[in-house]
Amino acid sequence: MEATSNYLRKFQGDIFDIDLPGRFTFPFYYTPHPLAALAAQELQAALKRRDDWNRQLGYGNQVMKATEGKMFGVLVVQDEEGTIGYLTAFSGKIAESNHHPGFVPPVFDILQPDGFFRKEEANITQLNHQVEALEKNPAYGQAKLNVQKTEQEAAAQIAVMRVRNKTKKTERDQKRATAKLEMTKEAYLELDRQLGQESATLDRELKSLKKALRQKIQEAKIVVQEWEEKINQLKRERSRRSADLQNQLFEAFRFLNIAGEEKNLKAIFGAAQPPAGAGECAAPKLLQFAFQHQLKPIAMAEFWWGTPPKSAVRRHGQFYPACRGKCEPILGHMLKGMAIDPNPVLAEASQAPAIETVYEDEYLLVIHKPSGLLSVPGKTIRDSVQWRMQQAYPQATGPMTVHRLDMSTSGLMLIAKTEAIYKALQRQFIKHTIKKYYVALLDGIPNQESGTIDLPLRVDLDDRPRQLVCYEYGKAARTHWLKIAEEDGRTRVHFFPVTGRTHQLRVHAAHHLGLNTPIVGDELYGQPGKRLHLHAEQLGFEHPILGKRMTISREADF
Repeated sequence: MEATSNYLRKFQGDIFDIDLPGRFTFPFYYTPHPLAALAAQELQAALKRRDDWNRQLGYGNQVMKATEGKMFGVLVVQDEEGTIGYLTAFSGKIAESNHHPGFVPPVFDILQPDGFFRKEEANITQLNHQVEALEKNPAYGQAKLNVQKTEQEAAAQIAVMRVRNKTKKTERDQKRATAKLEMTKEAYLELDRQLGQESATLDRELKSLKKALRQKIQEAKIVVQEWEEKINQLKRERSRRSADLQNQLFEAFRFLNIAGEEKNLKAIFGAAQPPAGAGECAAPKLLQFAFQHQLKPIAMAEFWWGTPPKSAVRRHGQFYPACRGKCEPILGHMLKGMAIDPNPVLAEASQAPAIETVYEDEYLLVIHKPSGLLSVPGKTIRDSVQWRMQQAYPQATGPMTVHRLDMSTSGLMLIAKTEAIYKALQRQFIKHTIKKYYVALLDGIPNQESGTIDLPLRVDLDDRPRQLVCYEYGKAARTHWLKIAEEDGRTRVHFFPVTGRTHQLRVHAAHHLGLNTPIVGDELYGQPGKRLHLHAEQLGFEHPILGKRMTISREADF
């Protein structure tokens, strides 16, 4: 209990009127329970006083260069006497340390000076130095230059001899032509024999030169190969030791659940390779400490503190769910046997309102998709626009859904009743002749009245379906926007997407390099709400059969 008391924090505020939750927090989509929100508020108040950390994390007046914030977490717990308190943690490390007073320790401390990780890391670092020293050795560099020089000199010598041989051939041809006119047959044949011998001799000399030069080049290359074999041997040793260390590390990260069952990262991820940093997030740290010290988890919340990262959307002080790539398999084991809140996304999908038909003829439909309904079936959810359309129009051919909207986005969608109509409408999307705009309500007021956002996007491999801004691997994403009105500290805008990347409008609105103002109700990139205030309001297209331009609108419900 003494060790626990160093980490278990007492609430400073009054919590007697706050009811305990019936189930533990669903970590991947939640609104913080009042107890977790209060714990986070108290932790944030303490963090504001940590000038040393805030300089590193990018909060406050004295900000260090190249700073980036960090995720912090709180876990409300109940001890064996029934006392309610909370634990705190941070993801990764701060100030090159995993241990700071009042924050739970890591599941496994890779920074422990005498631990196997640091020792083997030092050995691998030494191998890196040895490889670097060999690669930068002047003798190795000179050996490579010698190969280049030898090859160049060989090419020059061969070229000179080929020119000589060609000149000699021309002279022989001229001699034969003259001899035919001036010599007897016997004399001509003798001359031709002599000239043939000369040609053969020159060919042998060229072949002999080539052979000698190849040998010289090979000897120069052998010197380089000897150096490279030393380097590659060290690299193979480094690769082997790195793999062994990684496997040892995966086995060292061992996670408990409420039943006391323990699994390491290799067992949790199975055949899949655990991603870098798995097990170092705040949520696993908090639950591990609670299970180790017989503390009952009650509620949990995580928030971002400091400067947003360059790629992902993170806002200072805002709550975020646990990441799926790193944490979902781990938390799946750690929360086994506990009563967990249901996934509200699944509940939302099962209660999605009916689809409204805005326009219909014998060839196609324009429908209004409600917020909360998938465009196409998901891995675990069948209900979707596509599925409902297939039920309503069993004779239809082709995919029917010509394009998609995010599950949380409402608005107009084109539905084709035949495969031919589907392909014709698809071509219009490919050629960018489909004209559409969205209306959105932003949770704040952008500095400008209009503009264009160019931020390339790719999926966050560690936290699907979130998207990242990535200039190296991202796909081009461009959005025009226009401010329509300001409403009680919020802004109504029109978005005109040039491209159609996943979550494009949501990221372009929320990212600090975009509008830095998330859409109201955006549970992924802003604050969760009753719904995402993003609506596909107008759609313009060429009717494939009627041949006329059609523009259809449906106002948003917000």
